[in-house]
Amino acid sequence: KGGDKDGEKRKRKTIVLEQKIAIVRQYEGGQTVSFMSHKLGLSKSTIGIIIKDSNHIREAVKGSASMKQRAVPFLEMEKILVLWMEDQIEKCTPLSPMTIQTKACSLFEDLKKEGYDYDQTFTASHGWFNHFKMHANLHNVKLSGEAASDDSKAAEPFLEELDKLTKEIFNVDETGLFWKKMPKCTYIRKQKLCLACKDCLTVLLGDNVSGYKLKPLLIYRSENPRAFKNISKATLPVHYSWMMLALFEDWFINCFILEVKSYFLEKGIPFQILLILDNAPGHPQKLNDLHSIMKVVFLAPNTTSILQTMDGALVAFKAYYLCNTFAKAVAATECKNNKTLRDFWKYYNILHCIRNIAAGWEEVTPQCMNVIWKKILKRFVNCFKGFEKVKALEDISNNIVQLAKKVDLEIDNEDIHQLVEDVGEELSNEDLMQLEAERYQRKAQEEEEEEAPKNFVIKEMAAVFSKINEGMLMFEKMGPNIARFSKVDRLIQDALACYKEIYNEKKKQIVQSKMDIFLKKVPSSAASHTEPMPSTSKR
Repeated sequence: KGGDKDGEKRKRKTIVLEQKIAIVRQYEGGQTVSFMSHKLGLSKSTIGIIIKDSNHIREAVKGSASMKQRAVPFLEMEKILVLWMEDQIEKCTPLSPMTIQTKACSLFEDLKKEGYDYDQTFTASHGWFNHFKMHANLHNVKLSGEAASDDSKAAEPFLEELDKLTKEIFNVDETGLFWKKMPKCTYIRKQKLCLACKDCLTVLLGDNVSGYKLKPLLIYRSENPRAFKNISKATLPVHYSWMMLALFEDWFINCFILEVKSYFLEKGIPFQILLILDNAPGHPQKLNDLHSIMKVVFLAPNTTSILQTMDGALVAFKAYYLCNTFAKAVAATECKNNKTLRDFWKYYNILHCIRNIAAGWEEVTPQCMNVIWKKILKRFVNCFKGFEKVKALEDISNNIVQLAKKVDLEIDNEDIHQLVEDVGEELSNEDLMQLEAERYQRKAQEEEEEEAPKNFVIKEMAAVFSKINEGMLMFEKMGPNIARFSKVDRLIQDALACYKEIYNEKKKQIVQSKMDIFLKKVPSSAASHTEPMPSTSKR
């Protein structure tokens, strides 16, 4: 009675086996305990106990009749359904329970046609849907898309209030990127890479009024791509995450807040932040409850096209990404190994894509970012230098066209605009099943293959330093400007300092090991077994 002040007994929450195994899988997939605690309404200690008991839970799942009854077509259908939902969310397409249930029935029937010997019918009932929501970790099924029409009257009060604020204002937005898509006129599209052209990932980009650009978040459907072998995800120039429909909260807590805090400490700025978000799918309304000092403001309905500042930056970013990709293709075809464009595209993987994403985001100029904020902050109307968005994009397109000519591609600026602005067609059931089959095949290959861990070899490092020095000597002989050469040489030497430190440390280890061998003492046991020497003493 003493602990029951409100006169009501606290109900004990029952956690079923399926929910326990879902918690274990989400934790292994990268979800934090605090995030799952907040999401599921369970205490951290409860989730910790479930994770510690994961082995027993798996054994219980194997012996559970209810878990065994879920036939293969159901499991495959749900995996493919998640792929389809992720694709729709990337394109900001609203989803309702009825839409999801209809798609589930369609996928199930197509899977049965593919050869599954299964007579039971599937109706996508409300019971199934509730189970699927829990299993797929859906936090908001009824999603509202970006505004289809402009409402300038609704936008005016928001602009007036925003202009009065003195807080540091951040804005973020997502965009879909068809990272292996080529212009329709290229011969590569007519060959076996057509499915790869439909492969889409999501990039979340953001910045603040001062011009600070956030580290990009990249969301892709593979948890551990083959290209990441022996590479730590923490060292990537992006925050990488595989597809999870409840991802935004995790990014907000574990990436955005931590990065912004570090930036504010470095600049000595008080930690007062306003984050502007549109009403796109996946932006949960409860973000304001996750941090006391930070304020999150959602754009009013039908105002996204007027108030969303990131749209221009996303277009510029995609153009720079495409330019970097074509530059890499040209460099590959001009190398001594005589690679063709098709060879380059065949071996172009997600790690190459990430490097080009980071380079593309880095190249988005401060002038471009400034003119974006001019759109919604009246106090900055006369502060920003002119930036002609159309002219800048035309310049990038012209560069891409020139690069394409070097690899014998006949494309024009219109083709480039189509690639940059393409939102893609909806994936068919056949495409979805093929993508899931390829993902399963890749995962099986990754488990079979065992590559040696990456390691620095002193001999190869010495060869690299030698080649760099040779190249710099050639520049010195050709260039008449000594000051310019000295500046570039100093920058390169500074950039290589971390590798030289590793090289010198390895050299010390080799010298020390040689000395240890040379100075190694004979063991006392060995000395005791040696044959006795004749005595030289006189008797």
